[in-house]
Amino acid sequence: MTPLLFSTFEVTTQAFYRSTLSYAIVNLKPIVPGHVLVIPNRRVPRLFDLDDQELANLMGSIKRVGDVIQKVYGADALTIACQDGKAAGQSVPHVHFHLLPRKFQGDPFADKNDEIYPILEKNEGSLSSELQKQATAAFSNHLKVDADEDRKPRSLQEMEEEANHLKTFFEETP
Repeated sequence: MTPLLFSTFEVTTQAFYRSTLSYAIVNLKPIVPGHVLVIPNRRVPRLFDLDDQELANLMGSIKRVGDVIQKVYGADALTIACQDGKAAGQSVPHVHFHLLPRKFQGDPFADKNDEIYPILEKNEGSLSSELQKQATAAFSNHLKVDADEDRKPRSLQEMEEEANHLKTFFEETP
């Protein structure tokens, strides 16, 4: 199996879905339970850098993964977001979409729906540094983060466990 790279970071063990031109991984610091990323195989910084076939495959993967994530996490809807370029808040220069299962009841953002976006931007901004910390700490289980940060990065083991659980909801893809 070919290793998966999210920019320069290997994320093979966090992957739970693969198609011919894209894949999905669990999130290092999920905003809500089930927050995942869908990423094209080819490492390009912007959405417009993808060719039509890659874009179509990526959108198909977002649809397939989103459908499963929504069911697995008992969600009523999804927030799907892409920060396309550094000025839009993208910190990892590899196109990716965030899929966040959303609920009418029990969603921390149910009464203040749009407040998820600044948190998503803050999360995206810290993602690259967190991935770097993870790589340099050899994926240790206790990563250092700011004291005021409520969402701690998960250990590699925690992410692998979620990815293995989610894999069971997908048939083998070509």
